[in-house]
This record gives sequence, structure tokens and C-alpha cells, in this order.
Amino acid sequence: MRALLTAASLSMLALSSAAVADEPTYPKGEEELAKVLEGRVAGKPVGCLSISAMQNSMVIDKTAIVYRVGSKLYVNRPRAGASSLDSDDILLTKISGSQLCNVDKVDLIDRTSRMWSGFVSLGDFVPYERVKSASR
Repeated sequence: MRALLTAASLSMLALSSAAVADEPTYPKGEEELAKVLEGRVAGKPVGCLSISAMQNSMVIDKTAIVYRVGSKLYVNRPRAGASSLDSDDILLTKISGSQLCNVDKVDLIDRTSRMWSGFVSLGDFVPYERVKSASR
């Protein structure tokens, strides 16, 4: 019986992973993200961000969460639940340390009704910095 339950659990995990990988992109969100990142270049992804260094965050509908840390923008494309992202939602982030990491979950709260409207599982944080212009 235990082997059957384990096999069923692994099958469900494989199906949910496939569904996440097949999550469609949202063209309007991709366009908005491109505007936000205009003039910036991507750096090496990081797994965590210091909470005390974060200045603000912005939700890009069905696409990503953008965190500002100083002059850098960190783009997080959730591993799961990106299609639930709504720019009118409130992000409810529960952390146990001083960092927000790619293993954390963020709950989404509807701003109007104050009801839970979903969650996302965070991915890596990709830093974007302004392109330095060549001086003459």
C-alpha cells in the first residue's frame, strides 16, 4: 500500500511539474516587463535577496515580480503560479530569516476583497543594471 501511495505521489508531482513548464507566457506582461527593463542588462541570477536592502516591489501581470534594491532591479519569474499574478494583488511574504529566497512562497491577496487569491513559488532573482554609456 505504501509503495502505491508513493508511486501516486510521484506521478502527481511529475504532472504538476509538466504543467508548470507548459505555463503560457502572457504577451502583455512581457511587453510591460520589457518597458520596465529598457536600457538595462541582465546579470548572473542569485538565489536570495536581503529583505533590509529591498526598497519596493512591482507585480507584472501573469509574468513576474520586480524587486528594487538600490539602482538594480531583480526580476523573479516564479517557478509556479505566475498565471495568478495580478498587479492589483497585495504580496504577502512570510520569511523565517533576513532573506527572501528562491524556495519561498508568496501569497496573493485581492486588494478589494482582502481574500486570498493564489500564491507563487519564487524562482531565481535576475539582476538588471543600467547600461553604462561610453564616455568620450
